[in-house]
Amino acid sequence: MRNVHANRADTLPGPIVATANELPRNHHVRRHRHWRSQLLYAATGVMLVGTEAGRWIVPPERAVWIPAGMQHEVDALAHVSTRSIYVDPAVGAGLPADCRVVAISPLLRELLIETADLPLPYRKGSRSDLVFSLIVEEIRRAPVLPLDIPFPADQRLAARCRAYLSQPSPHETIDDWCADLAWSRRTFTRRFRSETGISFAQWRRQAAIFAALPRLAAGEPITTIAFDLGYESASAFATMFRRVTGFAPSRYLAPS
Repeated sequence: MRNVHANRADTLPGPIVATANELPRNHHVRRHRHWRSQLLYAATGVMLVGTEAGRWIVPPERAVWIPAGMQHEVDALAHVSTRSIYVDPAVGAGLPADCRVVAISPLLRELLIETADLPLPYRKGSRSDLVFSLIVEEIRRAPVLPLDIPFPADQRLAARCRAYLSQPSPHETIDDWCADLAWSRRTFTRRFRSETGISFAQWRRQAAIFAALPRLAAGEPITTIAFDLGYESASAFATMFRRVTGFAPSRYLAPS
């Protein structure tokens, strides 16, 4: 179904249902949850999805998997055309239990596009039922992409991460963070990896992507963004960006 508000999705009939929506640039979907699991696909545009555990970047032609009952919010960094599949956990055995960004195969992309106009409700064994069943199988096979930025459980460290993410500085060092938290470098390094699952250097690279995407979507020059984030050149920034997202930064620039 098209143009269905997030809250209405839970009232649609059937174990697996689909919606299609257009989110204008800078649109914010307030924190909410669904009783079904959700695959949120960005046909165009870039989204940020946030939970208590972290944040996820959803580039064009990628999707984020959100398990049933997980509180989440969505920000559209540019105009986003979305497709959502909602799956009842009772029929979704083997689907992921954690939030993740996944690659979308050509087959799954075409199936997601098709679902926007499928009738609801539908009968078991009908064409709609078969399409949805194939989508669930494709979700199980979807490769995971490293487009998340985890937050630690420690409240002081999490607050420091959020502050940095809201205003990243290329001049801050690990010693600055250690001083703010009154931790030794060894303690900081050990606890940061233990709480986030990645090193501080990896987390900083992910933070750079998160900082860059809204500015790219707003049309800022790549060179300006690269220098602001501490990169020596636009090409060095582009290499890092492509390695993490799979695309060049120019892919995310707002159309002129």
